[in-house]
Amino acid sequence: MLKQKIDNIINAIESIEVESIYGRVSAVRGLIVEATGLYNQCSIGSYCEIMTNHSSTPISAEVVGIKNDVVLVMPFQNTTGIALGSPVKAVSGIHTIYPNVTWMGRVIDAFGNPIDGKGPLINGNKKCNLHNTPPQANTRKRVGKKINIGIRAINTFLSCCEGQRMGIFSGSGVGKSMMMAMITKFSDIEVKVIGLIGERGREVQEFIEDYLGKEGLAKAIVVVATSDESALIRRQAAYTTLTLAEYFRDLGTDVLCMMDNLTRFAMAQREIGLAAGEPPTTKGYPPSVFSILPKLLERAGPGQKNQGSITGLFSVLVENDDTNEPIADTVRGILDGHIVLDRKIARKGIYPAIDVLGSVSRTMPRCNTDAENILINKARYLISTYDEMSDMIRIGAYKKGSDPEVDDAIKYHQNLNNFISQNFNDHETLDSSYSKLAKAIE
Repeated sequence: MLKQKIDNIINAIESIEVESIYGRVSAVRGLIVEATGLYNQCSIGSYCEIMTNHSSTPISAEVVGIKNDVVLVMPFQNTTGIALGSPVKAVSGIHTIYPNVTWMGRVIDAFGNPIDGKGPLINGNKKCNLHNTPPQANTRKRVGKKINIGIRAINTFLSCCEGQRMGIFSGSGVGKSMMMAMITKFSDIEVKVIGLIGERGREVQEFIEDYLGKEGLAKAIVVVATSDESALIRRQAAYTTLTLAEYFRDLGTDVLCMMDNLTRFAMAQREIGLAAGEPPTTKGYPPSVFSILPKLLERAGPGQKNQGSITGLFSVLVENDDTNEPIADTVRGILDGHIVLDRKIARKGIYPAIDVLGSVSRTMPRCNTDAENILINKARYLISTYDEMSDMIRIGAYKKGSDPEVDDAIKYHQNLNNFISQNFNDHETLDSSYSKLAKAIE
């Protein structure tokens, strides 16, 4: 404990600024504050503090652009109180946090501060940069062994391996948050880091208390940035989530990193980019959105030698249930598989509403045994056959005995629906998942 206190004091001393450099506000344009006098003191991503007339507490801001001798800064809070000529202080240092293994079971904000009312966090002695770069491709390990996610439809049809990155694609209200809570509670990975990006404020406590519960929260660190917070905070919460996952990975731990959701991260970057003067491109998203997504997502994955791995599950809120909209299409091309949740399936009362035919795991079939692949291919074929003939079956145009394969698809259709549907409190292992699938089509 004494060593920890000494380390905290050293960290605090290192963060003390030797001198203060000030500029002045020259204009406020929407979300952007223009400051003069700092053009040779700030770089993109630097922090600033803007003094206001209404409060002794300065407004924190980040440099998002530089134009000639004018520095463009965006406040983390709103611009209320900022006036022409307000002092702008350049803050030294980069975006860092000091994680600690004792943060498990805690809920924090985008800056690594506790927001769960359980007292202060104990900082570690390792400085972690929020804008880390992914490990070099040639130094990374291969994707590891198959892992138990706790959901039988994923364990079988969409097997996931250590270090794999999967997307969960769905429209609003189709059950992705509940499915992510099930994975947090039941998966076999040691450490979970969950980022709630742009989440509704009222749903945060519901997710933590009702969905996760004490059992799920004890195995996780939850990073929260609600929808009412600024775009900078929402974006930073995503970086903090990956930084925490990297911290545990570097300790040799296998980590499950989940983010809900990437679309709101992209929207936050769109807001920042457009305010800084970037031109809008596809669906109003500026070019920076499509360059920043791979930089974020590539940080997950297998670690280097003697490190653990980061298995990533990133949800994507698709616009108008269109899985081909720009963000979904971009993310799908980066990740190692995608799980599609379908509203039509959810309307039938099947939860999680996984569209087996529309979902893919890119580690399959290599991660399975021959017997497992035969079983999965047979089940997929039955689902596909029924799907192709569903309209004729529904209107009574198909006559039993016309096609033996269609007859089998009809016979096992309800069994397979029952297999895919899983109660929120049910926990499945890999072995039980395969045995139940075999029983459903025997």
